[in-house]
Amino acid sequence: MRKLLVLLMLPLLSGCLVRTAADVVTLPVKAASAGVDAVTTSQSEADEKRGRVLRKEEERRGREARQAEKRAAEATNPY
Repeated sequence: MRKLLVLLMLPLLSGCLVRTAADVVTLPVKAASAGVDAVTTSQSEADEKRGRVLRKEEERRGREARQAEKRAAEATNPY
């Protein structure tokens, strides 16, 4: 009975072994591509970063303008 069970499981095991072997073979390629991707910046990523920098700069200018406007209003209105 045990031998029959092992024989029936053999095709399943071979597929599992093939998949494991394929994973082991492709692992260095995946690791290298992940390393290259982490080091390089795509054009869209650079554009997104530049957009964030510009938005933060505009927010800072807006805060400074509101503060200057508030100080000017306080200086002209003593009450």
